[in-house]
Amino acid sequence: ISAGGLLVGGPLLMILFREKYPRWWFDWNRELLAFTARVTVYGALLDDRYPSTDERQSVRLELDYPEPGTLNRWMTLVKWLLAIPHVVVLVFLGLVAYLAVIVAWFAILFTGRYPRTLFDFVVGVHRWALRVVAYALILTTDRYPPFRLAP
Repeated sequence: ISAGGLLVGGPLLMILFREKYPRWWFDWNRELLAFTARVTVYGALLDDRYPSTDERQSVRLELDYPEPGTLNRWMTLVKWLLAIPHVVVLVFLGLVAYLAVIVAWFAILFTGRYPRTLFDFVVGVHRWALRVVAYALILTTDRYPPFRLAP
């Protein structure tokens, strides 16, 4: 997307013309996405350890490397378009998750515990968003992400 961020254009062109996802681009995108997930988890009060740049901590992001020839080269051109329904739903769910984090903050403040239903909801929204990013932006899979909070 930009310098220092997720690399989308290069992998898109490599998949389209060479039918291969360069390993170093995949590793960069996976590690950056994992770090972003750790920061988001910390910000959503799901973990109170400061996000590490090199340790896995509580976030486990599993992305399989797409072997050469396993990705449909033409799907790379339309995945972003197919992800629009997910993005629309995730915008609304993201707003609700933001409100849930605020409610959870007060619950943690007064009871010392994150309510389990709020925790599961926020984790589910985050998990869903990661599936959509893996599909539409970092192009690691052709499998269309399901419309659900559960794994």
